[in-house]
Amino acid sequence: MIGGGLGGVAPPEETLWRATGETIARMQERSGAIAWPDGHVDAWDHVECAMALSACGLREPARRAYRWLRETQRADGSWPRSVAAGRVTDPAAESHHAAYVAVGAWHEYLVTGDERHALLMWPTVRRAVEWALALRTPRGEVRWERDAAGAPGTYALLSGCSSICQSLRCAIALAKLADDPKPDWELAADRLGHLVARHPEAFADKSRFAMDWYYPVLGGAVRGADAAGRLASAWDTFVVPGLGVRCVSDQPWVTAAETCELVIALDACGMREPALEVFASVQHLRHRDGSYWTGWQFDNQAPFPNERSSWTAAAVVLAADALAGFSAGAGIFRDATEEASQDADHAACARDHDARDRDARDREDDGREDDGPGSADPVAGPL
Repeated sequence: MIGGGLGGVAPPEETLWRATGETIARMQERSGAIAWPDGHVDAWDHVECAMALSACGLREPARRAYRWLRETQRADGSWPRSVAAGRVTDPAAESHHAAYVAVGAWHEYLVTGDERHALLMWPTVRRAVEWALALRTPRGEVRWERDAAGAPGTYALLSGCSSICQSLRCAIALAKLADDPKPDWELAADRLGHLVARHPEAFADKSRFAMDWYYPVLGGAVRGADAAGRLASAWDTFVVPGLGVRCVSDQPWVTAAETCELVIALDACGMREPALEVFASVQHLRHRDGSYWTGWQFDNQAPFPNERSSWTAAAVVLAADALAGFSAGAGIFRDATEEASQDADHAACARDHDARDRDARDREDDGREDDGPGSADPVAGPL
């Protein structure tokens, strides 16, 4: 039923989210996998569910979820895009899926303080991040997939790369904990954050989707006045007062996951009051058992799709934790990107200009004509 929700804009209470976490635990398979309603599992949503379980204090199912990741990671460091009942149903792999295991592993360490488990996860994280970074273009954005034949995707996604920004920061923190520093990852993170924040032309245009609007903030690449300006710029396009956030700008459909991710993004850049208000707006999707309908088609006044998904419940739990702070991992979206700075952003542009200046001088010395920035590499393009 719709309407088993909460009113007001007070910080959410921990006891309510334990019930939501338990709905995720009930969906977990014996293997530890946490599937979509149609039965398939992808690594990104699986990690999000593991984080929610841990935030709710459901340690044993969370650890089984992380064990599943260790046991099903492929030799190259990736996970299949889709697995159902233990069988690979789509062998392609996505870069942000693989990288996100770093966020989950770091979150589990923050929540529990269990260094042994963090070090147990480290080889899995290291292989996953290296696999994802192998999909970088010369400019530094990360292509979105490697297909079933092993060919890299032809473009990068803004939302996916924004998520990878956060993943890299968490991976860097884990590397330090493991006494295995990765300075190349730090450079990759600075470079990618710069592209996400300053170079939209590096990414495929998916601006119809709400994720492309708020994910640069959620992933930590955009903060401060720039974050406030970005969120204000499309607020009226995506936010439906009293209902939540549209998944797609031109459809009469709000989704709980997108709404709660916006809540986390607002909280991460200090916009607490609107975060509380937006969080309250989506509580009409809460079911009496604590689960959440995936979305609501407001022209038809009906749930759409007609399902209550594990990953939707997970997004709600993580938003509630960000607002109420009932776990030690509540600040992961606020804090994991603190090392990113405007200095790094400016330095990235400075390096680009220096490289182009050197290239121009080399062309003059060689007697060649300059065809313009990026002309020799259509993938990299100009900065």
